[in-house]
Amino acid sequence: MSVNDCLCSGAKPIFFLDYFACGKLEEKVWNDVIKGIVKGCKEASCALIGGETAEMPGMYKEGDYDLAGFAVGIVDRKKIIDGKKITPGDIVLGIASSGFHSNGYSLVRKIFTKEEFKKNSSLFLKPTHIYVKPVLELSNLIEIKGIAHITGGGFYDNIPRIMPKNCKVVIKRASWEMPEVYKMLMKKTVLRDEELFRTFNMGIGMILVINKKNADKTVKTLLKYKLKSWVIGEVVKGERIVEII
Repeated sequence: MSVNDCLCSGAKPIFFLDYFACGKLEEKVWNDVIKGIVKGCKEASCALIGGETAEMPGMYKEGDYDLAGFAVGIVDRKKIIDGKKITPGDIVLGIASSGFHSNGYSLVRKIFTKEEFKKNSSLFLKPTHIYVKPVLELSNLIEIKGIAHITGGGFYDNIPRIMPKNCKVVIKRASWEMPEVYKMLMKKTVLRDEELFRTFNMGIGMILVINKKNADKTVKTLLKYKLKSWVIGEVVKGERIVEII
């Protein structure tokens, strides 16, 4: 998630640090976590240069642990992506997520029983897509005017922050394939659409704002990385908000 955040300004992630805290260190759990972090760093082509492991008896229940981390990226000042070039008529291209990514699990645990969660763990716990390599390649092929990582806050909070004044985004919710986990979620919950699109990524892990002439090239480039993508909306004149229709 951290390296995907770096991408939103056009930055290439260069290193990552982690923080692992627990009551008592269980070596197998710790090793598995570090292996996962190393795999993610390799996928993002960034270095794991260090971190902190803290044992704090009395602070955590047996078997519990806390995991955090951050990434640092670098970008040429002239190549920073800040959304200032976005204009009405640009399109919004959504890149598929693998599922929940790392957001909304508190709500997911309330909606699904423990038995349902265990039964569908392979779907619910799919690793987050790391978009670094495909998006950096795209940035060398076309002009990317804006990038939003759809994390906490969903569509309604993440997309407007990259928009200039007098630009509104209209998203067509029927324009992409929704992952199975979200179909299951929507059958189980009574949450309104607005709450779902504010809490979850709903199958779109990242959006790119580009000129419509670059849509085909973008979709084809992403397919090289086995990532599906769709034109899911457009930029129009209006208040700096997102409308989902």
